[in-house]
Amino acid sequence: MKDYSYVYNAHPAYIESMYKNYQADPTSVDEGWRIFFDGFEFNSNTDSETTGLQSTDGKLLSTKEFGVISLIHGYRSRGHLLSTTNPLKPRRDRKPYLDLKDYGLDEGDLNKVFLAGEELGLKNATLSQIITRLQTIYCGNLGIEYAHIENREKRMWIREKLENRILDMSYGLDKSKKIRILSKLNGAVIFEKFLHTKYVGQKRFSLEGGETTIAALDAIINKATEDKVEEVILAMAHRGRLNVLANIMGKTYDQIFNEFEGTAILDQSFGDGDVKYHLGYSSQLTLPNNKLVHLKLAPNPSHLEAVNPVMEGFARAKADLLYNSDYDRILPILIHGDSAVAGQGVVYETTQMSLLDGYYTGGTIHFVINNQIGFTTDFDDARSSTYCTAAAGLVQAPVFHVNGDDPEAVVFAAELAVEYRQKFNNDVFIDMVCYRRHGHNEGDDPKFTQPQMYELIDKHKNPREIYLAKLIERGDVDAKMGEELEQKFWSELQDRLDRVKQKVLPYVYQEPEQQWRQLKKTINVEDMVTPATGISDNEASLIFKHLMTLPDDFTPNSKISRLQKSKHDLLDKGLVDWSFGELAAYGSLMLEGKNVRMSGQDVKRGTFSHRHAVFFDERLMSVIID
Repeated sequence: MKDYSYVYNAHPAYIESMYKNYQADPTSVDEGWRIFFDGFEFNSNTDSETTGLQSTDGKLLSTKEFGVISLIHGYRSRGHLLSTTNPLKPRRDRKPYLDLKDYGLDEGDLNKVFLAGEELGLKNATLSQIITRLQTIYCGNLGIEYAHIENREKRMWIREKLENRILDMSYGLDKSKKIRILSKLNGAVIFEKFLHTKYVGQKRFSLEGGETTIAALDAIINKATEDKVEEVILAMAHRGRLNVLANIMGKTYDQIFNEFEGTAILDQSFGDGDVKYHLGYSSQLTLPNNKLVHLKLAPNPSHLEAVNPVMEGFARAKADLLYNSDYDRILPILIHGDSAVAGQGVVYETTQMSLLDGYYTGGTIHFVINNQIGFTTDFDDARSSTYCTAAAGLVQAPVFHVNGDDPEAVVFAAELAVEYRQKFNNDVFIDMVCYRRHGHNEGDDPKFTQPQMYELIDKHKNPREIYLAKLIERGDVDAKMGEELEQKFWSELQDRLDRVKQKVLPYVYQEPEQQWRQLKKTINVEDMVTPATGISDNEASLIFKHLMTLPDDFTPNSKISRLQKSKHDLLDKGLVDWSFGELAAYGSLMLEGKNVRMSGQDVKRGTFSHRHAVFFDERLMSVIID
């Protein structure tokens, strides 16, 4: 498929004027236009209504053909504004500029055949058929933002994946995948119901309304391990954490129930512990594809998105230490809330730095549990942008907006996001629009501030019920199977709560984790031991010589030369200053084979020119103006 975006964005009248310039002098128009016009022969013996292009097979292309081409591009660029992503109510009119009249077309053209349909793979298609296909691809329960991506290869890859997919209502998923989705929804929904029944009033920040998150994360992990991924690191705020721990991480139900019962033994060596919906977890799971995957959920006792850079740091360190900087083998996933991802600056900062060499982790999948509310604030009072995922534009990441009540669309988006990340090693955003069944926590009444919204939610079926009904209607499963799944899982949870005898999953600690486990925790000063940190004279001499030696063909700044001379003078007296001692300390660690990582805007020179860990050759440096 050719990328004629310069044509699609143009008004038909402008295209006609460009053609006239082309007729007068082909070299007077840009190469893109010239290539486009070179593909057609023009018929000059027509009136103003039919003036247009003639294709190589002799068929006349009226100026309305260009209107149809522009319409196709309009759907590709802005069709997401018409997508049915809100499970509770119709979306607000965002003025997508996709009416027939916007492109010089009218209802009388709907039954006419347009050659422009071949752009979508539709030969001899009417305008009505072309629009139906465009609406199926771009305006259903999945809406895609990708026109902002400047890289043509990325843009065309996404377009071909979307336009060449099987256009049925199940996104081409086979029966085994549908059963897997139902199973994950079953676990997510029944788990929340069980806790809500057994621990009335206890805070758990439930996932109810957004349970399709579990099916999405399951799909991401399974799809990723089909490629090269061996480890997945996740980070999230408190909403839905217990469900993720149980149904994704494999944390045993008895461990979670112990925390609710107050019988869990907490690590309190540095305080009085943390609440259960802040805790992290590590596990190793064997997936349905028989791949073993390491999973880590970073603890997040701080405020919502503060964990983002922490998780990225985990991912970078593990990628370098365990996977030889092969970022395709480790996948970071950030799970956001809609208000937090739009409003907290740490999201912007983390995304903005994602392509820098010092912070690169090979692309992060951002999954937004968009429940359309922030604590008590409506989304239209919480942000100025159309979508909560505006940060995606910083790194030209695609955004898949998807209806949380359509698990098949969510899983399709999740798998496509993994493919994109693995191919291009760039961030990608999934904005799953759903709702929050209860208030901010289970003891909060949301009807104080959102009475109409919660009137809709009270009557709304959960994602499992909706999906099961869809599967039964299609004949993929029968009602008896759905009932058996629910009863079996409820009984299993009750049994675990009664007996609390489930075995903890085996886990082999990785090398970086072993280092942490060897650290001795104490608050008793008498037990604290200061290790010997000195180095030998020979090691010190080796490091000092290395720091003071510059290549013969290297031309440093004149002030650097003076600094080096002052250091020589100190060394002659058997002294070093603080900055030189710092560099020597780093050197001693590197001699021991330890990695030393410094990050920040000024670490090379030092904020007040105190460090100069990196020298620049004046002759080789050139001024680059962006």
